[in-house]
Amino acid sequence: MLNISGLHYRHGKRLILDNIDLQVGAGEIVCLVGPNGAGKSTLLKCINRIMPSQHTGMTLAGDNLQAMSRRNLARAIAYVPQHTGPAMSLRVADMIALGRAPHRTWNSGDHDRRIVLDAIERLKLQELALRPYDELSGGERQRVLLARALVQQGRLLLLDEPTSDLDLHHQLEAMTAAREIADAQGSGVLIAIHDLALAARFADRLVMLREGRVVAQGHWSEVLTPQHIEAVYGVSARIGSDGDIPYVIPLRML
Repeated sequence: MLNISGLHYRHGKRLILDNIDLQVGAGEIVCLVGPNGAGKSTLLKCINRIMPSQHTGMTLAGDNLQAMSRRNLARAIAYVPQHTGPAMSLRVADMIALGRAPHRTWNSGDHDRRIVLDAIERLKLQELALRPYDELSGGERQRVLLARALVQQGRLLLLDEPTSDLDLHHQLEAMTAAREIADAQGSGVLIAIHDLALAARFADRLVMLREGRVVAQGHWSEVLTPQHIEAVYGVSARIGSDGDIPYVIPLRML
């Protein structure tokens, strides 16, 4: 699916990403974790070519991402940013339907409508479907953007802090939806996220970044160690699991 080898990214003279190796398999969720400024969002934007890079070592299902047309890139990759521009006054259902734009043909209307209705139902947005998008709360908008990415049906889904504006119920709903997308559509899912416990619970693998470099990657139990938490976040922490539910409790700053 997604394969990145030796990615570097500079902004001016500053090296933001340094020698990143990363793989995301079909049907797999990989979570990027690390402190603010670690390079998580930048990495997502490089993959989606929002931040242009001359790096040629990024492929998706064998296709070079740098060589893809914008239309084919939009068909292949769905992206939900952490922050969006001014809210549009479209109805929620129409906002979600924008995710079908890269796939539209002259006779695709009924097919597209079924996909949009399925996403609205999956994310429980029925009560919001006819409301103007610009009247929604930040958390509601985040759920709508996730639905828009869902209908895009890309081979790869990129989510930048998808739970940051959500309450506990909708955090679980968003991450469960990501899991369902990976399982049902076979999409690879790459998520930048701060909540270590949520990441550990839903991800197949974690990739921990610090100052643009990969510090550790693998199963959560290999990545979320006291030593890594101390080195990357500067805090001591208690890490364990309650049955199959991981937890991370920060104890004190170091």
